[in-house]
Amino acid sequence: MIDFISQPWHWSFSGFMIVVVMFILIFLGKRFGISSSFKAVCSVAGAGKRFEYFRYDWKGHDWLFVFVIGTIIGGAIASTVFASPEPVAISQATISDLAELGISYPSNVEENPGFIPLDLFTFENLATARGIILMVLGGFLIGFGTRWAGGCTSGHAISGLSELQLPSLVAVVGFFIGGLLVTHILYPIIFNI
Repeated sequence: MIDFISQPWHWSFSGFMIVVVMFILIFLGKRFGISSSFKAVCSVAGAGKRFEYFRYDWKGHDWLFVFVIGTIIGGAIASTVFASPEPVAISQATISDLAELGISYPSNVEENPGFIPLDLFTFENLATARGIILMVLGGFLIGFGTRWAGGCTSGHAISGLSELQLPSLVAVVGFFIGGLLVTHILYPIIFNI
């Protein structure tokens, strides 16, 4: 059974499960989005005492706490109990594109057991100009963009589009345009720093 669970599953299973979850959430009148849980955590932690944005009844989002905690626990179980002995499988074209930017792809799981390239995301690289741009400035822009767009990629692309919301369609189109611009224009500039 563990062999079956630890193997890559067909993408359609994930798609089907997303549809099931979205039907349940729409039926219950809930919206899916990870950024909402961050707002709720800040509200619970007392940020509402200083900032109006965090003054709201977070108890309506208590199910998101369960979702986030389940995501963390599920990720921990998947990366330990069901870990694959092989590196994450990505396409040869992606490996070539990364190599052109000076990012190596691991040949075995001991070199890099995770999903992020260690050539970029380590504490040593954080002190470099590239590290500051990617992690600090990038993290700020993600947080700012999430707030400005009224939600994150999962909230708009999964929840908003399933509810046929035009603002979510505009946001998703913007996400794709932004991703293309960053990948084809900004990444080559950043990686040559």
